[in-house]
Amino acid sequence: MLLDCSHGLDEWKSTTFFSEAGLLELQKKIKEAFEVFDHEANDTVDVREIGTIIRSLGCCPSEGELHDLIAEVEEEEPTGYIRLEKFLPMMVKVLSERRYRPIPEDLLLQAFEVLDSAKEGFLTKEELVKYMTEEGEPFTEEEMEEMLSAALDPETNTIQYRDYLAMMVIDEN
Repeated sequence: MLLDCSHGLDEWKSTTFFSEAGLLELQKKIKEAFEVFDHEANDTVDVREIGTIIRSLGCCPSEGELHDLIAEVEEEEPTGYIRLEKFLPMMVKVLSERRYRPIPEDLLLQAFEVLDSAKEGFLTKEELVKYMTEEGEPFTEEEMEEMLSAALDPETNTIQYRDYLAMMVIDEN
């Protein structure tokens, strides 16, 4: 059974591209993503899983934006768990406003090409780790390991970034 998210949605409803049927489908998609991590089947998930759930729904918030979203749905006295009844309306709003959209593939390719000063079509593991952990908003060791497990060619110890982008880019359709 889906939760009624109509309360509080009137102010943005007219600006969204979702019909009533589309809204129900969106609620279903969010609930299904949430349920993957609802191990106790009690409409709660560990707060540490929220980023994974949000990203599985095609949103790519920064760590700061993710913390803001969590703060929005956390209890006044944090319990370490997020309830579906608070998460669902927030995610409906985020998705309907198309917030935190992923960076387009062509921009990601340009970023890799800037890092690939020799224009070889790949980066070494060492180069990528250096760029991703020392520049901008640094990746954690866990995030770096996860990225490398998907991106690294074990035979050459390089990241063929065109192949990696093709694998990781979210299809908007």
